[in-house]
Amino acid sequence: MNPSRKIIPIAVASPGASAAAAASFASSASLFACEAPSKVYARAVRGWFAGWRWAMVWLTQLFFYGMPWLQWNGRQAVLFDVAGQRFFLFGLALYPQDLIYLAALLILSAMALFFFTAVAGRVWCGFACPQTVYTEIFMWVERKVEGDRSARMRLDAAPWSTRKLARKAAKQGLWVALSLWTGFTFVGYFTPIATLAASALAWRAGPWEVFWVLFYGTFTYGNAGYLREQVCKHMCPYARFQGAMFDRDTLIIGYDQARGESRGSRPRSADPKALGLGDCINCTLCVQVCPTGIDIRNGLQSNCIGCAACIDMCDSVMDKMHYPRGLIRYSTENALAHGWDRAALRGRIFRPRVLVYGAILLAVAAATVASLSLRSPFKVNVLRDRGVMSRTVGHGDAENVYRLQVMNATEAAQRYRVAVRGPHGLALARPVEIELQPVEERYVPVTVQLPADAAAALAGQKLALHFDITQLAGSGASAEVAESSTFWVPR
Repeated sequence: MNPSRKIIPIAVASPGASAAAAASFASSASLFACEAPSKVYARAVRGWFAGWRWAMVWLTQLFFYGMPWLQWNGRQAVLFDVAGQRFFLFGLALYPQDLIYLAALLILSAMALFFFTAVAGRVWCGFACPQTVYTEIFMWVERKVEGDRSARMRLDAAPWSTRKLARKAAKQGLWVALSLWTGFTFVGYFTPIATLAASALAWRAGPWEVFWVLFYGTFTYGNAGYLREQVCKHMCPYARFQGAMFDRDTLIIGYDQARGESRGSRPRSADPKALGLGDCINCTLCVQVCPTGIDIRNGLQSNCIGCAACIDMCDSVMDKMHYPRGLIRYSTENALAHGWDRAALRGRIFRPRVLVYGAILLAVAAATVASLSLRSPFKVNVLRDRGVMSRTVGHGDAENVYRLQVMNATEAAQRYRVAVRGPHGLALARPVEIELQPVEERYVPVTVQLPADAAAALAGQKLALHFDITQLAGSGASAEVAESSTFWVPR
């Protein structure tokens, strides 16, 4: 045997170790079991945070459903005209060349997500996320038709009857109507909504409009009506990577174990300390109101969306028991572990991570606003004629033909004058002035010539030139754009 050769020893496992390994394997395998999740029957709750949540529902949906109907200078205020390759945001007209602003918007959204998550956890998920907002609306419809938690559970458990069928059909009808209206509104951001409404009433809507109304409506119906918390728990990527943005000073919804344990029921008049109990009466109402069905008393969990429904419910129970509020509250892991007061908690908000995120967010926002304010009121692209690169005309003059794509990005008619700069003698074959209507785009042919003597001296060369396009106003030039190109001299 080679003494340098390494041997892996094999030992016989004891029966106890085998049983432990089998139990561990069974526990791991259960994670992948194809078992349907139990339905979450969330209880209705009232309170300060519930009021804020409904305020966000009203705010976001008034914006979403109302904005397409808002008019601005005789057109839809917010319209993403994909066919016409123009995006309108109130007085701002954007072209495909302005996609840099879309990138800036995505960067701003990402930095805002990092900033607010580092400060207040999943506050976006709990109050403004479309999944949360539409689930809240659909659950409100469900409660109005079928009743609160216990009534819905009894109705689902009961055999089918005329009463059950009527309630289920009424709920489904309202859900379908709301979903279709949501899909119609979504498409109204891309097709003028007044035109879309007229064509829909006349049953003349185009196939793509019909497809996207049904697609987005079905998406809303399925996510808000049935998937609900499953989207937040298993489909949303935010729940998976939020841990990378959290630290122990991030505001979370936490249960004060030092104050709440040990749990146990007791009469309202009893002294919990005399009974060796904490303030938690183990009513489980905090679990019943949770839209994802978790028990917040088990600590920070990825399935907590930060809706604060458990805070409102627990505070109402504490009021009935005449205990102080805040057994479940917005706090941080450090504050809960060390018993910090509000002043100490607020002192940890502006920590280095938050300051860095905030500085980047402000810098990107300032740069975007500055760029928009300094943006030229028109755009120009120079395209060479595809048929003839260069040619000799007249008495030996060299000639190149170009097409200028001029885009008026303002809400008023504009006039433009074209000039050319380059080698001595280079000039336009004829004066060029362009008149465009509001937000109009046009291709204009432009011919540039070089005199024969200069062309003979520069034969076969590629020369740099610049087109100067000046926007004309009543009192003179108001804006100017310079675009470079090349002039080929024939041999």
